[in-house]
Amino acid sequence: MTLVLETQQLLLRPFQAADLEAFIAYRSDPATACYQSWDVPYSAQQAAAFIAALQTIQPATPGAWYQLAIERKARGDMIGDCAFCILADDPRHAEIGFTLAPAHRGHGYATAAVRRLLAYLFEEVGVQRVRAICDVENTASIKLLERLGMRREGHVRERVWFKGRWSSEYCYALLRQEWLHTDQD
Repeated sequence: MTLVLETQQLLLRPFQAADLEAFIAYRSDPATACYQSWDVPYSAQQAAAFIAALQTIQPATPGAWYQLAIERKARGDMIGDCAFCILADDPRHAEIGFTLAPAHRGHGYATAAVRRLLAYLFEEVGVQRVRAICDVENTASIKLLERLGMRREGHVRERVWFKGRWSSEYCYALLRQEWLHTDQD
């Protein structure tokens, strides 16, 4: 199954070989990588292997993260990605994540992409709950999650030794009924 989600300005679609250069560029940006699981520089070999591995995953497979490229329709350029995982231990729950290239932040693209991803998860997949975990220092992501109506449910202090420091995290969540009863325009 090929998953393509659409907004007025964006396509959320499977990664393609043509995305390699843009993917490497934002994954190699130190400011982008500082809150993410990968290290910089992000090599062409890592990027190609990542994109190839995505081709073997079916969307909404419990326990498997599925990543979608974010493309601007007007230009056809890939500007970031968003991901989701239907939880293996309870497929009624999902977790999301997102990354946007630095040049494309502050234009509403991440908000639109994640809003569309939430709509897919709640309205098409039918999950009951979506969660997101965010470093407490990642203010841009915190603002985005709260703008979309996600509720901060927890603050886990010094949860993990991450990139040379103890990292604290906020846990966010949104329930299906909350999503369905809010204005998403």
